[in-house]
Amino acid sequence: MPTIFDRGQKGRRALALPELSRPEEEILRAIPAGMRRKNPPRLPEVSQPELVRHYTALARLNYGVDTGFYPLGSCTMKYNPKLHEDLARLPGFTDLHPLLPEEEIQGALSLLWELSEHLKGIAGMPGITLQPAAGAHGELTGMFLIKRYFEDRGEHLKRQKILLPDSAHGTNPASAAMAGFRVVSIPSDRRGMVDLAALKENLDETVAGIMLTVPNTLGIFEEDILEITELVHGVGGLCYFDGANLNAFLGRARPGDMGADIFHFNLHKTFSTPHGGGGPGAGPLAVAEPLVPYLPVPEIVKEGEKFRLRYDKPKSIGRVHPYFGNFLVMVKALAYILTLGDEGMREVSGAAVLAANYLRVRLKTTYKLPYDRLCKHEFVLSGEGLAPGIRTLDIAKRLIDYGFHPPTIYFPLIVREALMIEPTETEPKEVLDAFCEAMLKIAEEARTNPELLREAPHRAPVRRLDEARAVRQPILRYPFLENPPKTQ
Repeated sequence: MPTIFDRGQKGRRALALPELSRPEEEILRAIPAGMRRKNPPRLPEVSQPELVRHYTALARLNYGVDTGFYPLGSCTMKYNPKLHEDLARLPGFTDLHPLLPEEEIQGALSLLWELSEHLKGIAGMPGITLQPAAGAHGELTGMFLIKRYFEDRGEHLKRQKILLPDSAHGTNPASAAMAGFRVVSIPSDRRGMVDLAALKENLDETVAGIMLTVPNTLGIFEEDILEITELVHGVGGLCYFDGANLNAFLGRARPGDMGADIFHFNLHKTFSTPHGGGGPGAGPLAVAEPLVPYLPVPEIVKEGEKFRLRYDKPKSIGRVHPYFGNFLVMVKALAYILTLGDEGMREVSGAAVLAANYLRVRLKTTYKLPYDRLCKHEFVLSGEGLAPGIRTLDIAKRLIDYGFHPPTIYFPLIVREALMIEPTETEPKEVLDAFCEAMLKIAEEARTNPELLREAPHRAPVRRLDEARAVRQPILRYPFLENPPKTQ
């Protein structure tokens, strides 16, 4: 498809700008010489119909939750109610300037405070910050909190290890390493859970903490969670829970009751914000009482009927995000919580678990299921052994021809040729059945016509790409010098 620079002709305009209110020379004098352009910007010169048609055509090439089923494992690509989008677009929210004084943003501070209280209740923990902009940002903030906690206790020189199950999310080791910790991998046992014997072997006074994904990336809940947190606490370590999979137990269990010291939410997964496309996201972080003094500033506090920003926290790790985080994401999250209520949130997790197990049972006799047991919100199949020469990538590409977004593939790493499937709670049974039928047909095609899979997709706007080359040699800008656009 041609780029916008390949359309139009010199002199075309999509709109007419108003006349300058002051002479151009006067405006230029107000701009320092070092900040003035020497050459005009390279902008496309197109008419408004050309502009609209170009971006409408691009939009039609895209795939999203509003387009169809999106079973991307560990990403919780649920449908998001349009009511919450409408609320986030209210002018009182969108036109709010972040530098307004406290007395003029009482409504916004009230909203953030109320969301904080609900999230603390969901987590079963007394402290929270809304600043982190995503799950991985929440992880990094959590690691900084652990570091500051041990610095305050004079133990930071010996507490250098973060234990990490091999079924954890991929960003966990990066977050721990970025905070200066040494990551020690803990293997899974044959049940797909943390190997307790291996965990005990690595527990000593050098452990700063453990990072647990709950449920883990196999979609399995750690049955020994209370013993795990007790063991880590027994050597003085802290327990971090990655909450990206909260959709599995929302309204039914609380991390604080399981022994979590830190827990991050993914509002853009669990609480009604479109997830994907690079943002926006929000990764609020709830903490146990001993870590409250170290939370980022400012803290929103309620005094009578008014709210203020508290900066007087000498042990705080400081800011981790400008202002209050991604505010409009939080508007949607609070709307979601208030719309559903306690019982509605229980229904969310119940339906998510039911949908995942329905798919698991229907597909496990055709596809290899490495851990054949009751799952939570997601499960992991393997494309290994489906047919000679067929890989999971082939299955995923063929699914596109059937109108479905592929599941997460090749993760978690502990499953060869992994297909991680998360249906979420918002899909009707008809959609789940259609997905199963497509997966079963693909399995039959793999045996009878394998080339059909190897050359897929056949009906997508873009055929199979050289993905390794795309990653290693990305084209991130228009090649003006090599290929001057029509409008130059």
